[in-house]
Amino acid sequence: MNEPNPTPGRGTIRVPTSSGWPLVAAFGFSLGFAGLLTHWMVSILGLVCLASGLVGWFREVLPEEAEAEVPLEPVPAPVAVSAAGVRHLEVGEQGHRGRFPLQRHPYSAGLRGGLVGGTAMAVLAILYGVVAQRSVWYPINLLAASASATLSGMSDDQLRAFQPSGLVLALIIHGIGSALVGLLYGIALPMFPRRPVLLGGVLAPLFWTGLLHSGLGVINPALQARIDWLWFFAAQVAFGMVAGFVVARRERIATLQFVPFAMRAGIEATMDSKRNLPPEGGPLP
Repeated sequence: MNEPNPTPGRGTIRVPTSSGWPLVAAFGFSLGFAGLLTHWMVSILGLVCLASGLVGWFREVLPEEAEAEVPLEPVPAPVAVSAAGVRHLEVGEQGHRGRFPLQRHPYSAGLRGGLVGGTAMAVLAILYGVVAQRSVWYPINLLAASASATLSGMSDDQLRAFQPSGLVLALIIHGIGSALVGLLYGIALPMFPRRPVLLGGVLAPLFWTGLLHSGLGVINPALQARIDWLWFFAAQVAFGMVAGFVVARRERIATLQFVPFAMRAGIEATMDSKRNLPPEGGPLP
């Protein structure tokens, strides 16, 4: 009874107990950064949650890790090995499980489509600045204001002027965001093979615009009041149409259906891994 880790009983095994403290710590970490765009009290609350989560987490693993006993299942009877040959099922045959889509675009296609689509969106945004605000720098500074409290507090006249920090911040936000969304397009579009441009050019921009319109009023009401949502939606459609067109034109490659995740992710490889790979340009194994 005085031992910190008593020996488990027969037919059981010790495993680490589940804990919700890592989730609390992650939630506090997210709130800490969310406060940079909302209010400093949100960051304070995030730091409190983060500290509480870390303390609770560490207390469950230090100095002794909390464990629970789990009953072992009985060992099944050995399977008789037959010398007969094995017939491999094709993907989808007789309910055989397969990874869908069977073919996908290379990741480079998504990144390229995102950058080209981002260029089209930037052209339309600058056109909005010239037509509606009589300034090329207004949409650039407005984008940078989403991550800068200083720019967010500026007047419209100040946003129409050239701001070096706004230009650098907008280039970073727009470049990274376009590349990531383009990568998402490259992954998602093969799941909708019939109308890829419709998904990327209409449905995705409509969903994204509605999500931002409903959430930005809570996160940053001052920024929401300055956005022309009609032009914003048009820019999103331009991005989606161009990115979807660029991604859809790239030739698809076969997915690795029967290769373990560690090998597909490039973490490890075995001497027999080449036998599981489909030949270049050929059908799946």
